[in-house]
Amino acid sequence: MYIIQRDREHVQVYDCSGKFLFSADNEKEAWEELEEYANSAA
Repeated sequence: MYIIQRDREHVQVYDCSGKFLFSADNEKEAWEELEEYANSAA
């Protein structure tokens, strides 16, 4: 589970424990990066 939170013009992505993972320009980009992140962690 991930948390995607808007921060003005960007979105920030956190893991379920609240640890910051990365920021993205928009939610679509965040989901794409999350997919890459999950694949690299596997």
